[in-house]
Amino acid sequence: MSNHHPFFVPANGQGRREFFTTISKAIGSVMLLPMVSNSVQAYSFPPSQSWTVGQIMDMFIKEVPGGTIDKTVDTLKSGSRDIVVTGIITTMFATLEVIQQAIQAKANFIIAHEPTFYNHLDETDWLAQDEVYTFKADLLKKHNIAIWRNHDYVHTFVPDGVKTGVANQLGWQKQYDIKSSIISLLAPMSLKAIISQVKDKLHISQVRYIGDLSKPCRKILLNPGATMGKGPIQAMMREKPDVLLCGEIHEWEVAEYVRDARTKGGNLSLIIMGHSVSEEPGSEFMAGWLREKLPGMKITHIPSNNPLSFM
Repeated sequence: MSNHHPFFVPANGQGRREFFTTISKAIGSVMLLPMVSNSVQAYSFPPSQSWTVGQIMDMFIKEVPGGTIDKTVDTLKSGSRDIVVTGIITTMFATLEVIQQAIQAKANFIIAHEPTFYNHLDETDWLAQDEVYTFKADLLKKHNIAIWRNHDYVHTFVPDGVKTGVANQLGWQKQYDIKSSIISLLAPMSLKAIISQVKDKLHISQVRYIGDLSKPCRKILLNPGATMGKGPIQAMMREKPDVLLCGEIHEWEVAEYVRDARTKGGNLSLIIMGHSVSEEPGSEFMAGWLREKLPGMKITHIPSNNPLSFM
């Protein structure tokens, strides 16, 4: 959910023990490596001083224009501000797999971009009797792990940390205009070539698209995360891009506008990357920021990846 983008408006009765065993086996198959290209990067330096969760949160918020946001989803989802941090994990979603890897790495602070408990506000009253929720919450409490959602703040950061991370990873940072969110390619590329670069640089197995794969494109409107409501359509009306490169959509909004635009004779195309993978570079951006500010801290970025499979 990316309501701080310029375009956004904000199974079976398995027993608890059996559930624990099933999850543990799945998680146990995931090994945490200190340095894995394109997936997990851990940085550790000689310790210089101790930091609490609250101090690190405040440090980032202080650099965001306007400072503290009164109404925000960027709150602690577990743990407390007073926890002394032993290591930091950045990720899109604080999944059970990510939490288990944090435990293995002896990291007790997870900075996630999206919700931890399956709804935008991370409300948990409705989940109180659910075994999936209680398993996750109990695991966090047992290991005294703090989770801070950094969504509104990293999008309000100047430049937007998520879009900057995506443009950098795509290798188009010099062609990216932070005000318009337009990437102006130095030379036209076919839609097929753009899709290939996006898949390669962002490590995406498949995308969905609308458009002529052979058509040359030069102007890309970048909108990772959720692309919903009138905002993205108004942005396309204003910027006249060749391609909208986005995370996820309401299919009955943006896709239909693009389809009609093409039927009318326009050259507008659409690439849908998927929500999680489209914003993962924002969590890598956050990890890079932390490494500059906390040179004595072990900081690891762990991609939460797309939970969906394709046939």
